[in-house]
Formats: sequence, C-alpha cells, structure tokens
Amino acid sequence: MEPNYNKGERYYEAQKKVIEIKKFYQHLTVYLLCNPIVIVVNLMTSPGYLWCLYSVLGWTIPIILHGMKAFNFSPIFNKDWEERKIQSILEKENSKQKWE
Repeated sequence: MEPNYNKGERYYEAQKKVIEIKKFYQHLTVYLLCNPIVIVVNLMTSPGYLWCLYSVLGWTIPIILHGMKAFNFSPIFNKDWEERKIQSILEKENSKQKWE
C-alpha cells in the first residue's frame, strides 16, 4: 500500500533521495581516487606483501552497501517490508488499546 503524499511531501522525499544519491557519488569518487594511491604506495614500499587488498576490500563493502541504500536496492529491508512492519506495529498497538 503506497501512502498518499501531497505535492510538497513528494518533493521533499525526492529531494532527500537526490541528496542520498549525491552523497553516494561523492563517496564513490573518494574511493576511486584514494585506492589507486594506496595500491601504488603498497607496491612501492612492500611489493612482496599486498596489504592494500585489506584496504580496498574493506572499503568496497561499505561502497556497495551505500550504493544499495542510495538506489533503493535492498532485497530484505525494502519499502514494502517497512510498510508491512509499520502496519504490524500499528495493529499491535490497536489491539493493546482494546484490552486496556
């Protein structure tokens, strides 16, 4: 069930979404600029031990999660799940009030 939003609320939600996507692209840009530096430093200082893999992989996971959040790709906790959970909580509250 999709909530009824007025024009102002829809604009506000769209604006929040754009800000979230913008933050993701900023995060991705920093990731793409910093990781080559880390790799080069690793290869210049200790090419026998690739410690840069920990940094790259450690940063890749948050980038993926940030992108999934920014672009609403969440196979488990998506908008439908949120709406069902809200309805479930409201129903529990209503049944609680009936018994009081």
